[in-house]
Amino acid sequence: MSSTKWMWRQALVLILAMLFLPWLALSQQGQQPAPTPPQQDQSAPDSGGPGGDTGVIAVPKKKPADEAPAPAPAAPKLKTEEGNKTFTLNVDVPEVTVEVGVLLEKNQIFVSGLKPGNFRVYEDGVPQKVLGFKRTEAPITALMLLEFASTNYNFIYDMRNAAFSFANQLRPQDYVALMTFDLHTQILTDFTQDKQQIQQAINTLRIPGFSDRNLFDALYEAIDRLERIEGKKYIILIASGRDTFSKINLDKILAKIKSTHDITIYAISTGGALRVMTEGRGGWTGQMRDMDYLQADNEMKTFANLTQGKWFAPRFAGEMPDIFNSINQSIRSKYQIVYRPTNTKQDGTFRKIKIELVDGEGKPLQIIDKDDKKQRPLKYEIIARDGYKAKQQVE
Repeated sequence: MSSTKWMWRQALVLILAMLFLPWLALSQQGQQPAPTPPQQDQSAPDSGGPGGDTGVIAVPKKKPADEAPAPAPAAPKLKTEEGNKTFTLNVDVPEVTVEVGVLLEKNQIFVSGLKPGNFRVYEDGVPQKVLGFKRTEAPITALMLLEFASTNYNFIYDMRNAAFSFANQLRPQDYVALMTFDLHTQILTDFTQDKQQIQQAINTLRIPGFSDRNLFDALYEAIDRLERIEGKKYIILIASGRDTFSKINLDKILAKIKSTHDITIYAISTGGALRVMTEGRGGWTGQMRDMDYLQADNEMKTFANLTQGKWFAPRFAGEMPDIFNSINQSIRSKYQIVYRPTNTKQDGTFRKIKIELVDGEGKPLQIIDKDDKKQRPLKYEIIARDGYKAKQQVE
């Protein structure tokens, strides 16, 4: 073997010895794990920052999941003793409102300045305590109900004259409708504040079609229409008062009028001048006619009195302005009295109302004319509803 090959072998052996010699030493002595350096505290504070100056990035601590809110306490239950039952109590305490007009008989002027102590209220003869009192003056809502029948031109002339006199005294805030009747009813003008429209409608009433006049039916229908309107209403009834073929009799129309609460009737009878000139003439036929008109006057007066209104029987055209001036005074200026009836029964009966005026000592009130040197008391009239119908208890 040449020297060169021997040298390469020696070098290879030396290299292998150097590589495997440390491994053999370790296998003989047993491998001991190297001690690990002490670790620094890496716990993170609650804020999520690192715990020391060096080390890995700290992960923020996870906060515990929000706990579900505690359930609300149950509402306390009221317990009743055994044998006792729960119940409800409904109390219906009615109140009655009465509008009272006080007018001087001499000139039909409204008497102002009265106080609550001047009014004494009776219901079926029993004194009542006044709870509310005030003076009212407001626009009016009225329906003119006119008899337009082919009987005698004097009746039509009086009707037209009275209707024009009422229309001339209307104010801009008033609402008025116009309705006529003979055998049937007809609405010429619905409720309006246009005075000129009312006057034009009256001017068309020239040639009537029928001689029959169904007063009871027409008045019943007029009340039905007005009851649908809230608030205080008035019927200006201008007619002869006679009825021919109404389906409704006198008792039914009187019951209808008594059941109304917010409707007042002012009745003006027509044909007064003709009746005066022909009274007592024509023998038995004339006497029967006179009796019919007396009965018609009583019916017209009753319609008005039952609703705290007033009845007029003019004979001349010159009386009309004063009549409707009196109506305006009575309608627009009133005292309103409220009381709670001592009779609280809801039996549907008719209760009579009576109003008296007294002074501070409880004596009948005397109104003195300051211009009268003799200081004589003036006569006055109290315009108030005769009564009302109590509510009917519903079973």
